Amino acid sequence: MDIKSLILKELSKKSEIRVADIRGQTGFSRAYINRFFQALVREGKLVRLGKANQARYAKATRTNILRSKNGSLHFKRAFKNIGLLEDKVLVQIKLETGIFSGLADNISSILDYAFTEMLNNAIEHSRSKTITAEMRRDKQAIRFFINDCGIGIFKNIMKKKRLKSELEAIQDLLKGKQTTAPKAHTGEGIFFTSKAADIFVIKGSNKKVIFDNKISDIFIRDISAVSGTRVEFNISLNSGRGLANIFEEYSGGEFEFSKTKVLVALYKIDTDFISRSQARRIMSGLDRFKIIILDFKKVETVGQSFADEVFRVWKSNHPNIKIINQHVNENIEFMINRALTADEVKRLYNLGRVAKLGVEI
Repeated sequence: MDIKSLILKELSKKSEIRVADIRGQTGFSRAYINRFFQALVREGKLVRLGKANQARYAKATRTNILRSKNGSLHFKRAFKNIGLLEDKVLVQIKLETGIFSGLADNISSILDYAFTEMLNNAIEHSRSKTITAEMRRDKQAIRFFINDCGIGIFKNIMKKKRLKSELEAIQDLLKGKQTTAPKAHTGEGIFFTSKAADIFVIKGSNKKVIFDNKISDIFIRDISAVSGTRVEFNISLNSGRGLANIFEEYSGGEFEFSKTKVLVALYKIDTDFISRSQARRIMSGLDRFKIIILDFKKVETVGQSFADEVFRVWKSNHPNIKIINQHVNENIEFMINRALTADEVKRLYNLGRVAKLGVEI
């Protein structure tokens, strides 16, 4: 017997029903029938009106969500980081609020993924005794916040990878597949979460990283010092993003995380890119990928040594990795071509891959 379908069928006939109504039709125990009601609440199809034995259930319309005492559109709670499980917290939000009620499937899937990934990061990496999780919904968007009081994400990366500054830690983080616990994590969580949001913000120490997917850009800002790590995720209720499409864009045929995009401007120290050390910093760790997109947006030029290190030295050591350049102006294109050997330039020219913007190497 399909209990869920029976519940929904009864609700098509009347505005509210009780567990006892379905129990009377099926003969099953109250506890058994209640499982299906709770499942429909978690799926955002029903809301509960009233408590305990007096509970009635109704369709998850906006009116009923607002009627429900448990239909609050705001959740905030501090948890002790002892045996804390991210999936349990997510279920708690779904049971106690109407935040997920009536959401489009693509938005619900993105929130499931992003919230559990970010809370898991705080649980396993922050070393914080308490973690605060907050989620709220309004007429336009859903936002969630994860705050901990631990070591701080950028300081943790600095320490574990022996980097010189928090800026280097941010640069390392942005590449994807970078993790301070390689035996337990792939380093994919923050990367894919940052692609799924409209706006995604990470704060740590004196730095803030803003992923603005509405304008396809990333910003690094100085801020007043914060303790631990603070993460903010924002997605519009009418967003057209899909989690499967995001995974596919940066994955191989078997959904292997094999492609990344690097904004070269975020590695800029002075006005030009003149040092090999800057080039090496950008390319560090990218040998884990099969395709690398180097985006030169907001970069006016690069130096000869920079281009030589990336497009001749690094590429010759990694011949099976494809580099795709975006937003390449004439000055940068000239330096890239100059860094290649004559035979390589000729080969790529014959393939139509040089002497034009968007060059593939």
